[in-house]
Amino acid sequence: MTAIDEQALNAILPHVQKPARYTGGEWNSVIKDWGAVQVKVALAYPDIYEVGMSNLGLAILYDVLNSQSDVLAERVYAPWPDMEARMRSAGMALFSLETRHPLREFDILGFSLQYELNYATALNMLDLAGIPLHAAERGPEWPLIIAGGSCTYNPEPLAPFFDAFVIGEGEEVILEVVQTVAEWKEEEGGGRGERGKGEKEGLLRQLATIPGVYVPNLYQVRYRADGTIAEVRPKVPEAPPVVVKRVLPRLGPIPTRPIVPFLQTIHDRGMVEIQRGCTQGCRFCQAGCIYRPVRERPLEEILSAVEELLANTGYEEIALLSLSSSDYSRIEDLIWALVERYRSPPLAVSLPSLRTDAFSVGLAELFQGRRRTGLTFAPEAGSQRLRDVINKRVTEEDLLTTAEAAFSRGWHRIKLYFMIGLPTETREDVAAIVRLVREVRKIGQRHHGRRTRISVSVATFVPKPHTPFQWCPLIDREELEARQALLRRGLRQRGISLSWHALETTLLEAALSRGDRRLAPVVERAWRSGARLDAWDEHFDADRWWRAFRAEGLDPDFYARRERSPEETLPWDHISAGVDRGFLLKEFRRAMEGRTTPDCREHCLSCGVNVALPVEGPVLAEGGDG
Repeated sequence: MTAIDEQALNAILPHVQKPARYTGGEWNSVIKDWGAVQVKVALAYPDIYEVGMSNLGLAILYDVLNSQSDVLAERVYAPWPDMEARMRSAGMALFSLETRHPLREFDILGFSLQYELNYATALNMLDLAGIPLHAAERGPEWPLIIAGGSCTYNPEPLAPFFDAFVIGEGEEVILEVVQTVAEWKEEEGGGRGERGKGEKEGLLRQLATIPGVYVPNLYQVRYRADGTIAEVRPKVPEAPPVVVKRVLPRLGPIPTRPIVPFLQTIHDRGMVEIQRGCTQGCRFCQAGCIYRPVRERPLEEILSAVEELLANTGYEEIALLSLSSSDYSRIEDLIWALVERYRSPPLAVSLPSLRTDAFSVGLAELFQGRRRTGLTFAPEAGSQRLRDVINKRVTEEDLLTTAEAAFSRGWHRIKLYFMIGLPTETREDVAAIVRLVREVRKIGQRHHGRRTRISVSVATFVPKPHTPFQWCPLIDREELEARQALLRRGLRQRGISLSWHALETTLLEAALSRGDRRLAPVVERAWRSGARLDAWDEHFDADRWWRAFRAEGLDPDFYARRERSPEETLPWDHISAGVDRGFLLKEFRRAMEGRTTPDCREHCLSCGVNVALPVEGPVLAEGGDG
């Protein structure tokens, strides 16, 4: 087995944008002896280098796998179109960055699926690697194609293309998958550990017995005459009727030797995960459901990891990551400790997920004199009525008090996140966004005058699987356009910048996120007509997708804009995020009544999540299993 032709690659690189995307060799990258390990894994992100290198989940798996002496893990990202064209012209297969081996020579090719608009790009990467798209076409001589990430909580639109999906947190289950593949190779390779020509069915059945692993080929889907799903049932005894997500009882080690990229990435800084999960219970938020329960890292573990990470990378900024960083129980102690330890030169600390009603004056003062990295808050809705519907327990007073604290202590730039198209929303709720943003601007101008900058990002609500709003429809196109126009008119003021999501990408995201297995031919047809890198505006062509839907006799509105009955079998009902369907339905009904639900740190909500946790250490927030 050999790597790609170096001379051919060197002839291509001078003719493409940012050749450092494809060269590898970065600081802290791990290169192992190809012939000395038993199992070879390629970790793939279906977007370009700058995006994939900013994904902490993939960095964690890279660290976990390469810590095993008999396993190697290498990386691959989607090429930009200029590089893809040159590779196809030269007959060069997609390769890994570390040793530049073609992907087809790995034992496992694992994709991280975080965004529905990356689906066509994943197919493009398989094709560019020379690997058959359909799992049914790949015998044992081909790599095992698996995927993990938030999109796998409804894997059905990609079911025919993947051998298996890992549902939930991957740090432990990926090692079980690798061990299963290693044992299978030994059997098929006659003890030599080589992929043979024998039965692949046995491997797939064995994988299906691993908790958290879904093998779609081992399930049969029946549809009703109206197009809804009648049932999804296993075809073999090894496949469980419901695949339950994997959860780590205790978070694993923080990667402290991350790869330092050669070029600027989306998040070009050190990343330290301080906790996983969220207790807020926002009803629109898929992450808040699928990452339950909350597990906190001990303070000293975080401080030790920051010290090692800085020494190993040279970064001058650290991001403290969590779905809600200010909910970390010792957040003020943590910030104080970092401020004291890194006075000269000062360390920039980024808290990307501040809870609006939890950002205290004291926490703001801890950054006094530090380099300002910007503050971001997410009120999500403009009116209190709608915030109650979505269970966002933030008041207007909370936001204005927080803005006062930030502007008075030196920040002159704030970013605010809102959503429109939420269940029960009216145009009056949208107008409330305009009024609220103007009030924040007035506070900023009182402190900073014309220097005040308010960035307003408005996403369109997309109903996601495994949330209380999974039964809700996407907003109608005409009404969405009217509400976006209302925002554009109302926020056309000096110092306010407004961004919003395109209608077409939102519709496609909703259709794919709520889709069933019949959408797989749509994804393939769109890819064959040129779809790839759809997350990039300059490459997204909605017409390709709508033509693919029509050609397959399907309507995106059937998936995106159809309200689902609680009695309907949903395409993802055989995948469990650990949260009871009954709990989600109860939360949906409370939303329709405008009733809020308390933080489950304060009161266990019996949502269904139940994880056996070790006794020692503050790994789970108070409030039980919720």
